[in-house]
Amino acid sequence: MLAKNLFFIKTMLVPCLFFFSVSAYPGLKISAGQAKKLISPGFLCQQINYLASDSMMGRNTPSRQLDSAAVYIAANFRKWGILPWNGSYFQEFPVCMRQLGDSNDLSILRPDGKIVMKLKADYVPYDFSSAAPVTGTVMFAGYGITAPEFNYDDYRDADARGKIVLVFRSEPQRDDSASIFNGAADTKYTSLKEKMKNAIAHGAIGMLVVNGPLQYPSVKARGYPWPSLSNIIPKDAVPWELCMDRDEQIPAVHVGEEVIRVLLGSLDSLKHLQARIDKNLVPVSFIIPVTSIRLHANIITNARVVKNVVGYIPGSDPVLGKQCLIIGAHYDHIGYLKEHKPGEDFIFNGADDNASGASGVLAVAHAFSRMKQKSSRSIMFICFAGEEKGLFGSRYYTTHPLFPLAATVAMLNLDMISRNSPDSLYLEGASQSPDITQIFLEENKKTKFTLVIKQNEFLGASDQYSFYKHNVPFAFVFTGLHKDYHQVGDNPDKADCEKAANISRLVLFSAYRIANEERRYSIIPLENDDPSGE
Repeated sequence: MLAKNLFFIKTMLVPCLFFFSVSAYPGLKISAGQAKKLISPGFLCQQINYLASDSMMGRNTPSRQLDSAAVYIAANFRKWGILPWNGSYFQEFPVCMRQLGDSNDLSILRPDGKIVMKLKADYVPYDFSSAAPVTGTVMFAGYGITAPEFNYDDYRDADARGKIVLVFRSEPQRDDSASIFNGAADTKYTSLKEKMKNAIAHGAIGMLVVNGPLQYPSVKARGYPWPSLSNIIPKDAVPWELCMDRDEQIPAVHVGEEVIRVLLGSLDSLKHLQARIDKNLVPVSFIIPVTSIRLHANIITNARVVKNVVGYIPGSDPVLGKQCLIIGAHYDHIGYLKEHKPGEDFIFNGADDNASGASGVLAVAHAFSRMKQKSSRSIMFICFAGEEKGLFGSRYYTTHPLFPLAATVAMLNLDMISRNSPDSLYLEGASQSPDITQIFLEENKKTKFTLVIKQNEFLGASDQYSFYKHNVPFAFVFTGLHKDYHQVGDNPDKADCEKAANISRLVLFSAYRIANEERRYSIIPLENDDPSGE
C-alpha cells in the first residue's frame, strides 16, 4: 500500500516540479550539517521535559497549567528575539461551559388551569438551547423540515411566527431504503440544530422535540445528559466549547409522553400524525388548541480565556514579506484523572501529544532566529490551545487571523513527532496539498525518513485542518498512534528526542525553502469536506 501511494504522489507531482523549476527560489539552502548544529536532540528533550512535566498537570484547556505553558513558550520567543504580534505574544479567545440551572420551566396554560411539567421526567433542555424564557401558542410542525430538493416542507401553508413548534426527531420514512430522504441514510435534516435553524427562519420562538413513536422504542424525555440531572455523571462533566460556536438560538427541549398527552390528548394521536406524514409525505402542521405554554431552559454560561501563543519574524523582501508561512502545533493536552488511588499515575503528561510538536515549533523558531540571512517571506510560529477539545485555537485563529489568510502561503503542522520507528514519518493528507508535499519529499533527501504518504485518515484530527478548510496549503507531519496515546503513559522518558530533532530539521529545510520562494502552492479540496465528522 505504501509503495502504491508513493508512486501515485510522485507521478502526480513531477509535472508540478518541472513547471516550477524556473521559480525565483534564490538557491539559499541549509545543509544537513548546519541543521544539526541549529537543532539538537538535547534541545528537544529540554522542551519536552518541561512542557510534559508533572507540574504541568496535563495542560488541559482551560487550566492554570496551560497558561503557565503559554508563558514559557512566549518567554522563549522573547529571549530569542522573535517578535510579538502587535505587542503581544498571546491571541486570547474565550471558551465556554454551559450548565443547567435550577429554575427551568415548561408550563402548559389551558382554559382549565396551568399544568407544570416536571424537569427530567417530562422534559429536558438541550445544550444548544437559548436561556431566554418565552411564552406562546404551540404549533405542531411535523418533522420541522424544509427540504426543497425533496419537495418537502413541514412549514408549507403554516405560520410559525411567534409560536413554539413541536417537531419529531429524525426525518420521514426513517430506515426506509425507498425514502426520498436519501433512502435509509440520514440527511442533514435529521440534525436538531438544523431543525432549530429552520424554525427560527420561519419565525418560531421556541422548539419542543419528541421521539416519533413509530421510529423510536421510547418517547421518554432524554435531551442533553446534564450532570445536574444525573446521579452518576460527575458534576463538572459538561464539555468546554468555543464561545463563538453558538448560532442564533431559541429555547429547545426534548419532551416526553406526558407533555404529548396534555397537548394532543394521547400518544395514539401522535402516532396517527406521524403515520400520515410518513405515508403521504405531505405536511399536517396545525395550531394545537391550548392557550399557550411558557418555556424556559435555565442554561448558565461560564466563560474562560485561553491563549494561542504567537511569535513573528517579518520577511526581508518588500513584496514577499507581505506573505506569511505559519509553523504550528498545539501545546495543550487532556489534563489528569481527578479520582485516583494513592501512588497511581494520574497525569496525562502528553509528552508525544503534543509537547513534542510544540517543542518542534520552538526548535524551528530558535533555528530561524539564529540565521543571519532572514527569509523573504514572513514567518509566524503559533502554539495553539484547545486542539484536544475540537481544534479550538486553530479554528479561532482562522476566523480571526492575525495575518490575512489570503496572504498565508502555507501552514506546517507538527503533531506527535517523537514515537514509533526512528526512521518513519507520516505526511497526512498529502494528496490535498501536492506542492508542499513535493517540497517535503525533496528536502527529505537530507533527513532520509521513510515517508508514509497518508491520504485523509487523520486529516480532520489536527490543527492544519482548520487552515485547509480556508484553502491554505499545508503539511501535517505525524509519527502515528501508539499504546500511550491519551494515556497516562505518554511520559517524557518515552520520547525519542533524536527523531523529534530530525523531524524538526525536515520542517526547517522545507520551511526555509517555502519562506524564500515566490510561487504560491496548490490546494485540492475534498469531495467530503469534513472527514473529522464535525
